[in-house]
Amino acid sequence: MTTSGTTSFTLDLEDILEEAFERAGLELRSGYDYRTARRSLDLMMLEWQNRGLNLWTVQAAELDLVPGIASYTLTGDKLDIVEGLLRTSSGGQQTDLSMTRISVSSYARETNKNTEGRPIRYYVERSPAGITLNLWPVPDSTTAYKFAYYYMGRIEDTGKPASNNVDVPDRYLPCLVAGLAYHIASKRPEAMQIVPQLKQVYEEQWNLVSDAFREKASLFVSPGGYNDL
Repeated sequence: MTTSGTTSFTLDLEDILEEAFERAGLELRSGYDYRTARRSLDLMMLEWQNRGLNLWTVQAAELDLVPGIASYTLTGDKLDIVEGLLRTSSGGQQTDLSMTRISVSSYARETNKNTEGRPIRYYVERSPAGITLNLWPVPDSTTAYKFAYYYMGRIEDTGKPASNNVDVPDRYLPCLVAGLAYHIASKRPEAMQIVPQLKQVYEEQWNLVSDAFREKASLFVSPGGYNDL
């Protein structure tokens, strides 16, 4: 049996919109149809980021810490910090030390927030403009510290060109198309009768791909913390 020998199938924005309209029993006919579907797609990307940790959006970064400075505002594409480490370098050797993320209540209870030393805790402050990293103790000048961290990044906007690809792994395309069909049908009276069916398919696809993309590392849970096996 002859096969294609390729594994590069994907859908660009135009293909995604056409497939979603067809699943909703509709046709993509006008510029307004295109704009309203693209808007629904961007809103759905924000919805996905509210559903939990999307592993493909996790990226690594590091931040140079300044002695005496406790707060650092991160760029707006960084939605949350997944893991934070204190990084030092000496004699060509790099050392990463685990840091503890604390709640606003724990940070508020620190008696002297201006205490200087080696940072061991961090609190992530959220605002509409982005997130601010607050360290305790405040970095001192005994050595050059870096905050090495993994963050959940924002999914890129779809953009206007129909030839654009969406910023999701190919394995998410079935879920993306199913979700967009549901959102499109929800806005069209003539498709309202199949909205429950489309919603069910969307949730089934989300559960499938979320399970496939979950973290596979094993964990050993014990009182006081956890360790990777």
